[in-house]
Order: sequence, then C-alpha cells, then structure tokens
Amino acid sequence: MNPTPSAPESVEPTTWEHYDLWIRVREAIRAVPDRFSTPTVIEGLLVTDIFTLNTPLAATIEEQVVKTLNMLRPVWDVNRTYQTYSFVRQPQTFPDVVLRRNDNGQDILMGIELKGWYLLAREGVPTYRFTATAAACNPWDILVVVPWVLSNVLAGSPVIFAPFIETALYCAQQRNYYWQYERTAGSDSSITIPNGVRPYPLKSDQISDKPAHDGGGNFGRIARYGVMNEYIARMKASRVRGIKVSDWLKFLELHASDI
Repeated sequence: MNPTPSAPESVEPTTWEHYDLWIRVREAIRAVPDRFSTPTVIEGLLVTDIFTLNTPLAATIEEQVVKTLNMLRPVWDVNRTYQTYSFVRQPQTFPDVVLRRNDNGQDILMGIELKGWYLLAREGVPTYRFTATAAACNPWDILVVVPWVLSNVLAGSPVIFAPFIETALYCAQQRNYYWQYERTAGSDSSITIPNGVRPYPLKSDQISDKPAHDGGGNFGRIARYGVMNEYIARMKASRVRGIKVSDWLKFLELHASDI
C-alpha cells in the first residue's frame, strides 16, 4: 500500500516579479467592502422568498466588485506601474476576472476566480463548485468569495462583508487531496485530470478535474474540503442588523416549510 502523501500547503508567490502587486491587490480586495456600492435595490420580498436571491444577484455583485477594484487603483498601483492594466470580468471562463493590459487582451498579469456568497442562503455555506484543474492556475492567481446580504435583510441594496481570499492553486490541490485521502467514502476516489491545460485557458478548453464517482454531486464544493472552515465560522458569528448570521439562518430554517 502506498503511503498517504503530505497535504498541500498554501504558498505565497514570493519569487514572482509582481509579488508586490499581488500583495497590494489582496489589500485592495479586503478594502472593497468599505467602497462597495450598487444601484440595485430589492423591495417587497416575503421572508420565504429570501432564499431565492443568490442566483439572480450573484452576477451583479461580482460585476460591482470588479468595478470597485478598478476604483481602488491607488491601493494596488501605488507607483503607477500598471496604468495600462485593469480588472476585467470574463463570465463563463476561468478565471472569471483577469488583470490585463487594456490594449492587448492576451497580456494577463493575474487572475481572480470571484464568487458571491449570499450569507443567508438556506445551505449556510458557499455552494460554489471549484473544479478547475491545478494546471489552470498560476501560483499567483487567487480565489475570492464575497459574502453579502441586503442592507435591511429583506430589502435594500446589497452590502458585502470581508471576503475570503486564497490561492486558486492551493484550493485545487486541497480539493483533490480531500477527495482522495480525507473524506470517508467507500466509492472509487480516483480523479481524471485533463492534459495540456495552461493558465488562462480558452472558454472551449476542457479544464475540469472529474471524479470517477460522485453520487452526491459534491466534488468541488469549496466549503467541503477544509480551506474555508475558519472563515465560515467567523462569518456566521458576524452580525446583520445586530443579530448573528447563525441566528438569522435558524430563524429562516424554521419557516423553510412555508416555501
């Protein structure tokens, strides 16, 4: 029997020539909640309809986060070194946000896989599935999950909370490690990994790792394989309108049968 390999580790890209930019981009992402605004306003929801918000508003939240990041250029481009670059959202392609040169769509410095998480969604955790193979991720590409709620819980404009930030490469490696060595399942745990994948693939490229058996459809669920445990606990302890998120979730669960 082959010994279990060591678990992957999260590693910062300290040898990358743009490492200082990487650090500042992370700082800018953390600053996004303080600068975020959106013209979107939701009114007239029933309590039992609140679960339906995540899908229709996710794209709007993500678009506004990218817009806010570009407004925060003084944070991530202190020395005006990257004036010809900006963050661009590219839906349906991995990663779905790239920092690229404005006059050349092929010149990409880094990527961000950006996903919104409606904090009061029924599941209580992010349901996003991250299936991109590790070869599609540069060491400096990051995965960002942005939690949000409506300003008055059942109405108002979306407001966002401190985002989760981790390297996409580590997330891909830990996902596969968890699937093969850490979860308790009697089924085949092997994973088929696509060949010839490079960072910043085309929309038509096949870049997803695929498990041999996934009866529950759980492969890739980012909340399942450990990288977000501490963060999710912290978010559930945070407060919305003075009440803990965990208590809001309990209240909404009580009325789930009314849906």
